[in-house]
Amino acid sequence: MLSIDSYAAITGNDVIEKLRQIAKPLQGMKVVHVNSTRIGGGVAEILHKMVPLMNDLGLDTHWEVLQGNAEFYQCTKGFHNAIQGNPVHLPESLLKAYEQTNAENAEMLRPALEDADIVIIHDPQPAPLLKHFPDRKGKWIWRCHIDASRPYRPVWKYLRSFLTDYDASIWSLSDFAQPLPHPQYLIPPSIDPLSDKNVDLEMKEIRETRERFELDPERPLITQISRFDRFKDPVGVVQAYRLAKRFTHGLQLVLAGGGATDDPEGDAVLNEVYEAAASDPDVHILLLPADAHRTINALQRMSDIVLQKSTKEGFGLTVTEALWKGRPVIGGNTGGIRLQVINHHTGFLVSTPEGAALRTRYLLNHRDLMEDMGSKARQYVRDNFLLTRHIAEYFNLMVLLSDGHADRVEL
Repeated sequence: MLSIDSYAAITGNDVIEKLRQIAKPLQGMKVVHVNSTRIGGGVAEILHKMVPLMNDLGLDTHWEVLQGNAEFYQCTKGFHNAIQGNPVHLPESLLKAYEQTNAENAEMLRPALEDADIVIIHDPQPAPLLKHFPDRKGKWIWRCHIDASRPYRPVWKYLRSFLTDYDASIWSLSDFAQPLPHPQYLIPPSIDPLSDKNVDLEMKEIRETRERFELDPERPLITQISRFDRFKDPVGVVQAYRLAKRFTHGLQLVLAGGGATDDPEGDAVLNEVYEAAASDPDVHILLLPADAHRTINALQRMSDIVLQKSTKEGFGLTVTEALWKGRPVIGGNTGGIRLQVINHHTGFLVSTPEGAALRTRYLLNHRDLMEDMGSKARQYVRDNFLLTRHIAEYFNLMVLLSDGHADRVEL
């Protein structure tokens, strides 16, 4: 069984003791998380560890997942794109499928949700569930993991109608928060330092991973780990690699990732990446299964530089993971990446393939600076973005809502 005490060696005993103190008034509270996928994406990764740790701290915590068809996921992918600013037209048939799917799931989930003390609804997919629980017992929170700073207004107006009756909402950054008639709170995401994706690895395992993918240890390697999603800009990463390679002999690129069960666009984006790579033997496009956590860990550790050249990003847990491993990150100057990549300290922020190529060349020619950035990066994550901090902030919010202090706004 996963125990919160296991984290003391990383965070220190004081952090664990404070977390237990915060959890004391919440003992036995029934908490239910709801999202749209159990496999793929940062939300699922967080919940896989957060739920058992909440239980270890004395809460009665559960995780429920929506069941939907292709039309439902096509619609919710449209929501995701629209919230991040793309003008998206969603036909009435898709909106009807979205609402009908939530109505059907509400009936299936009624025993789990109706008597819960706290329900945390993650992202737009399950947002309409609230309207099907007029006699709910507890407090319902909508948790937005998406960059909603400049949403496409017609779609946001439609989604907002499902959000106004929530008791609170949680956002990753203040820039993302949209006006809603309830208290709003800021809680950035986190990584689990003891997960297979982040735990220390022996050099033997890293070497075996390098050999499996035929990567040359004598040549520089840059890597981006992410779903094949246009907002992650994998084609732009290939362009940056080509520009940097003109001046960096033997440069290698790894683009590694998979899909999520609630993302129907992944195959099309993957084909665009293959076309951009044009059979370059030094571009390694790796399709990894959802449980390839140790492989991802090894790829990040063997890389000289990790990229996350997103054009929109809610937070970017792959950035956090790379920083935790002491790797400088070249990231898109957007969203939650700005919260993690501190220019000239933990990496560089860029807006174009040309900028990414320039910073790649610069770092590869200044190895001492890379080491200094890597050291600062790991400490920055330890101080700000570990799972223990994330759980503590959720608990603080639960205490506030349970004690009737919902009029307090944290923005």
